[in-house]
Amino acid sequence: MMRPIRPLLALLAALVAAPAPAAEVVHERLTSDHHDFRLVRLAEGLSHPWSLAFLPDGRMLVSERGGRLWLLDDDARRALDGLPAVSARGQGGLLDLALHPDFGSDDGDSDWLYFTYSRPGPGGSASALARARLGDAGLTELTTLFVQDRYSDPGRHYGGRLAFLPDGSLVISIGDRGRDPDRAQDGGDHAGGVLRLTQEGTAPMDNPFVNEAAVLDELYSLGNRNIQGLTVDGEGRLWASEHGPRGGDELNRIEAGANYGWPEVSLGRDYVTFLPIGDDTRPGMRDPVHVFEGRFAPSGLAWVSGGAFPGWRGSLLAGGLLSERLVRLVIDGDRVVEREVLLEGEIGRIRDVRVDPDGRIYLLSDASDGGLYRLEPLE
Repeated sequence: MMRPIRPLLALLAALVAAPAPAAEVVHERLTSDHHDFRLVRLAEGLSHPWSLAFLPDGRMLVSERGGRLWLLDDDARRALDGLPAVSARGQGGLLDLALHPDFGSDDGDSDWLYFTYSRPGPGGSASALARARLGDAGLTELTTLFVQDRYSDPGRHYGGRLAFLPDGSLVISIGDRGRDPDRAQDGGDHAGGVLRLTQEGTAPMDNPFVNEAAVLDELYSLGNRNIQGLTVDGEGRLWASEHGPRGGDELNRIEAGANYGWPEVSLGRDYVTFLPIGDDTRPGMRDPVHVFEGRFAPSGLAWVSGGAFPGWRGSLLAGGLLSERLVRLVIDGDRVVEREVLLEGEIGRIRDVRVDPDGRIYLLSDASDGGLYRLEPLE
C-alpha cells in the first residue's frame, strides 16, 4: 500500500526557499495629475499571485492562486506549510488575505491571518473563509470558519475578497458562481452577495436580514455578480469593484440590505449573443456609482488616505485584469468626480492593489510569472 504523499509534499513546500531579487526600477518616471512616480519591481516568478498582506515587522505575505503562500522579507522568500486543500480549477484556489485589525498590537491573542479559498467538496467547490496563526514553519491553529451553503460547478466567480469594517466585523464577497446567475437574487443562497461575519465566522445579530426567514442571516447585500475589489474608506464606508458580463463593470458602495440588481439589472452584454442583459435600472435596486470604460475586468481596490501620495488622498485605486489598467477615482460623497489612468499595460493584468502603512502603493500582476510592484513618489 502506497503512503499518502500529501504530507510529504507539504513538508517539501515548507522548505522551499528562493532568493528575492533586488528591487528593479521598471519605469524611472511616470506622470500623473498630482504626482510623478516610478514603478519598481520587488519580486518576480510568482505563479498567479492573488493577494498581499503587510506584517507589522515589514515582511509581506503573498498568496498564489494555485495554493501556495509566500512569506517575503528583504532578501528571500519562503513557502509556508499548513494550508488547507484548495480547488485550483479555473478561477479558484487560494485567494484573499487579511490580517486581524489588531495583529501585532497586543499579547498575540489577535495575531490571526484570515484568508479565503475555494474548498473542494461534493458537487464541485465552494467559497470558504479560514484563519490561522503564523508559526515558525508555517500556519498553525488552522480553522475553517465559514463555507458557503452550496458546493457547485463550474470553477469560476468565487468573489473571495475580504475587508474588516470599523466595528471589527468581517465582510466577504461571494460570486454568483457563473452557471446560474439568478442565484444572486435568491436570499436563500450565499452566491452573488456580500456577507458580514463576526471574527469567528458567524452572523452578527444586527445583520440586515436576520429577522427574515427567507434570507440567510449572513447576507449583507444581494445582486452582486462577482466582486473582486473590496475596501473601506476613511469614513468607514465599504466600496466594491465588480465584474459585469461583457462590459458593465461596476464600482458600488455596499450598504446593508441593498440589492445591486444582477442579473435583473446590468449594463453588460451576453458573451454569445452580445445582447443586453436585464434592464439598465429598476426601482428598489441600487445603480452603480461608476461604470468602468470598456472591458475593464476589475480586481483589487484600495483607498488612499495620504502618506506617500498626499495629492491622491481621498481616491480609490482600482486594478484591471483584461484592461491592464490602474485607475484613480476621486470620490466626493457618493460620486466619482474625477478619473485618471495611472498605468496601462506596464505590468500586465493587475490582480491586487494595496496601500501599506506608509502610504506606498503595491500591485500584484496576474501571470504564470507574475510580480510584486511598488509605486514610489518622485520629488
